[in-house]
Amino acid sequence: MQKFSAWSLLKQSFGGHQGWQPQWRRASPKPAYDAIIIGGGGHGLGTAYYLAAEHGIANVAVLEKGWIGGGNTGRNTTIIRSNYLFDESARLYDHALKLWEHLSQVLNYNVMYSPRGVMMLAHTVHDVQVIKRHVHANRGNGVDNEWLSPEDAKAFCPPLNIESNIRYPVMGAALQRRGGTARHDAVAWGYARAADALGVDIIENCEVTGFKRDANGAIEGVETSRGPIASRRVGVVAAGHTSVVLGYAGIKLPLESFPLQALVSEPIKPVVPCVVMSNSVHAYISQSDKGELVIGAGTDAYTSYTQRGALHVNSHTLEAICELFPAFRRMRMLRNWGGIVDVTPDRSPIIAKTTIPGLYVNCGWGTGGFKATPGSANVFAWTIARDEPHPINAPFTIERFRDGFLIDEAAAAAVAH
Repeated sequence: MQKFSAWSLLKQSFGGHQGWQPQWRRASPKPAYDAIIIGGGGHGLGTAYYLAAEHGIANVAVLEKGWIGGGNTGRNTTIIRSNYLFDESARLYDHALKLWEHLSQVLNYNVMYSPRGVMMLAHTVHDVQVIKRHVHANRGNGVDNEWLSPEDAKAFCPPLNIESNIRYPVMGAALQRRGGTARHDAVAWGYARAADALGVDIIENCEVTGFKRDANGAIEGVETSRGPIASRRVGVVAAGHTSVVLGYAGIKLPLESFPLQALVSEPIKPVVPCVVMSNSVHAYISQSDKGELVIGAGTDAYTSYTQRGALHVNSHTLEAICELFPAFRRMRMLRNWGGIVDVTPDRSPIIAKTTIPGLYVNCGWGTGGFKATPGSANVFAWTIARDEPHPINAPFTIERFRDGFLIDEAAAAAVAH
């Protein structure tokens, strides 16, 4: 009988071919690079890929203190959508969604993008008014979204409970048919392999401990646990820890970090055909390709860098799911986990140059990080390569909090804030 190593099975399962080897695991830092990206998640690896693929900057190092995809990229709930309210957000998230649609072909790697639809429920008159406002705003921006009656919502998702005698009866829903899910960590692996093939160095177990600056204050490199590395361009995209990293350069950001929790059930046969989100009952659910029900909760009420969170948050979430989907009441949960999200005062990201020449930042996504991955990486690479923002991320500056030009997407962030 032919024997297979664990690594060969992993390559077969996740799309690796026989000739490919994980070269970034052997990468050692060079003395100098044209650009350094701090953070080996989807955004960081994607930024490195687009720097090489679209801007011809391949002498790039991605520095990750742990292992690639081991942070929030490996802890998200897989949801992709672009039904955000404001013009700036709609452009950014729909840019990402358009890239998601062809990402597997571009990277030659199956990220398991599935446009199964994202349905957001309304339970009160206020919900109806707010969600209809989102529908109209989205359609005005060329983003697909439509209003469904309770009966239409149940027809689209048969397990949904639309009885009138529940605590929060379903009064309607908004449906973005182009929304859906993707494999949560496959995007990191896909970008890593594609970036590696273009010459990018991906260096794991390399924690950044400080910045090196020249006599004029501009960036000239970083200090790491594996020694100093020189570069005149450094992009920081370390979800949950950006404020810590930029603190080494003396920069303070309007960020708070919160645990964000989720959990999955035992696997069952396909029963949930789409993503269902509810703000009023504070939960959302979809089903993975393995059959698990993927259930998302909200952020904890306190700031923390833990990846556990409070037990009562998950209890509240499961109560909500059992009300919306009574058929799931006897199911068992397999595991739960927590990520760490950076949250800005207006719940929108920062993708911008900093006040220090050569230092750039991409942070503050809250719950929007995974769905924005390709678009975020694409415009951040543009910003680093050209030392100016892409038109899509130009509004997402640090200075907007000083000047009052907020992009308040708390409502569109759905259940987490």
